Amino acid sequence: MGLLSEGSPLSWEETEALANHVREHGINQFINLYHRLKDRQGDILKWGDEVEYIIVKFDDEQQVARVALRAQDLLAQLNEKELADPKGVKSLWRPEYGAYMIEGTPGKPFGGLMAHFNLVEANMRYRREEVTELLAKDECVMSITNFPRLGARNFTWPPAQPRPEDPLSSARSLYFPDEAIFPGHPRFKTLTRNIRKRRGEKVSIKLKVFKDVKTKLPVEGAPPGEPDVVLLDAMGFGMGCCCLQLTFQACNITEARRLYDQLAPLCPIMLALTAASPIYRGYLTESDCRWNVISSSVDCRTEEERGLVPLDKQKFRIAKSRYDSIDSYLSPEGAKYNDVPITYDEAVYQRLVDGGIDHLLAQHVAHLFIRDTVSLFSEKVHQNDNEDTDHFENIQSTNWQTMRFKPPPPNSSIGWRVEFRPCEAQISDFENAAIVCFVVLLTRVILSYQLNFLTPISKVDENMQTAQKRDACRKEKFWFRKSSKTTEQRAAKAKAQAQAQAQAHAQTNGKATLNGGGVAAENGNGLSVNGNGNGIDHGDKEEHTLTNGSAKMNGHGHGDTNGITTNGSASNGSSNGTDSDHTDTDDEENELFQLLSINEIFNGKPNVFPGLVPLIRSYLQSMEVDTDTHCTIEQYLRFIEKRAAGELITTATWMREQVLNHPDYKQDSVVSERINYDLLKRIQGIQERKHVEPALLGQGYHSKTKTKDFIPPALQKQLAKNGGCCEEK
Repeated sequence: MGLLSEGSPLSWEETEALANHVREHGINQFINLYHRLKDRQGDILKWGDEVEYIIVKFDDEQQVARVALRAQDLLAQLNEKELADPKGVKSLWRPEYGAYMIEGTPGKPFGGLMAHFNLVEANMRYRREEVTELLAKDECVMSITNFPRLGARNFTWPPAQPRPEDPLSSARSLYFPDEAIFPGHPRFKTLTRNIRKRRGEKVSIKLKVFKDVKTKLPVEGAPPGEPDVVLLDAMGFGMGCCCLQLTFQACNITEARRLYDQLAPLCPIMLALTAASPIYRGYLTESDCRWNVISSSVDCRTEEERGLVPLDKQKFRIAKSRYDSIDSYLSPEGAKYNDVPITYDEAVYQRLVDGGIDHLLAQHVAHLFIRDTVSLFSEKVHQNDNEDTDHFENIQSTNWQTMRFKPPPPNSSIGWRVEFRPCEAQISDFENAAIVCFVVLLTRVILSYQLNFLTPISKVDENMQTAQKRDACRKEKFWFRKSSKTTEQRAAKAKAQAQAQAQAHAQTNGKATLNGGGVAAENGNGLSVNGNGNGIDHGDKEEHTLTNGSAKMNGHGHGDTNGITTNGSASNGSSNGTDSDHTDTDDEENELFQLLSINEIFNGKPNVFPGLVPLIRSYLQSMEVDTDTHCTIEQYLRFIEKRAAGELITTATWMREQVLNHPDYKQDSVVSERINYDLLKRIQGIQERKHVEPALLGQGYHSKTKTKDFIPPALQKQLAKNGGCCEEK
């Protein structure tokens, strides 16, 4: 959820008066932090997932399901293990916005061994079981993106009623009671109150209802003149949704900036693939995803900033909510694709440039800092800018974008990181683990093959809206970068470089073990694509590690400058980890991008793009992978390729079908108490692996992985040799 400072929250009036103070000192803190850590090098690959869960209470006699407001009590019990043994726990638990929500992460980050991909699903199962042990028999922990009847009458247990006329209410919602906001930390209600007060009115989230044969218009609560709108009016409708997020540690700031940029165009693609939330306030809607709902739920822009009235008291017109897709790329390669005018404070920008920050990074931070703080604690007002970073994080952590560029915390062993934020939570641990492992493998392929997915920001924005349409995964097309001839050349070059390094290694050590991106025999795209992922040697060779920041063979470019000087400005060095042929000069700029289906992006289109899954399979052919991990990864890749191809449907499409085919459904777009109960009961059976849902998961795919909660002893030796990749430094 972001920065959780302890202390006494200030009123909105007090917070507003200190906005410039927070902004000024936050910029100073960033400049100081940057100069302390800009030259940090050689951090090993670490990565981890965050899964958010909803606690559901079933009344089997009445056949009703409600959210259980038990998060504070559960977290107190779950955190006992961490307090007793901080370094020995297998999971960490944190609060989320809803009083019915909790967030779980691995106890330690995963690292550079291929075997770590086999730990993810087992750890997710452990987390679910750990919570389940603390629940009553009629309760269930669910990794669903949105509770379908959130905001409908009596959706909480214990029952709580909204108080829209109560001046002491934080939300003042018609539908979402304050009791549904997590009570264990003041941040959540403070944000709710201050976003509403800064905006000058309640937030307004508008979703088009799915119009069926007997849908009654106007929808209950629809705004005047908008009869087909399902209106949501509180932060809780967005921040009360769950998601699946990943964080990666890069070897240095340059690699972090490159990953940030290359992953940004993939955010809408992964959003469409993971679509899982078609029902809001008990109505089927035309949207399959949560993104615009959350964006609107924290939209604190005033009428002036939204362009509804002329500017007077405010400084800027601001195009987006503080929760939205990124607005600019950070690497020099991405600069020319920043084709949407970016709003930033000139004075803040100049202060950053004068402080030694390069243009692209200064522009990014100055854009974040057009926002006011919306949560401030009295104990955190006055800080030491040379040591503290709370004012910077105050603004940074309340800019919730598809990607987040994360500087190292002060006095920490943690390095430069990027956070990948678009994915919706999936029903089963198998699905969530498949998504996580796929994205992590994709980062290795991007860095190893020096791939270029950069797409104009305007097209990424367009893709974000397309991704949320009903059944976008099967029906819509997305702007995506074609493979230029240099993409295939680069993959072939990686093969040759891998072979050369292997020979050199053999001459010095008598053993040839490649650590990364070699490629086997080429096909027409210059890539080897093994349809079933086989062809991997499972002999007695050492397992490959996915280390950070050495030669290209280990899945990364050089970890030194990568064409950027220590202050981030471009340099003209030739051995910078980016191939000299990595340019677009051979292509007409307007022909670089095509509208492709999700199937074509993931599985390939001849002479246009080889496909994300085939690229990963090609990369894996150069890696030594133990048999169990190989089996698990292959199941994940098959699941991804089948969902992308439409052979398996998204969670959102499956939920729609469950509602439309329910015997109690009246063709009126309404998800009744009974339909909601039966839907969630079915989901419970799927996640507990008691019920197989072929349209969603295929025939038993989720039972075929070889996931384990430990690294086999034979690989522990390799782990020790590589400095304990999954351990903290």
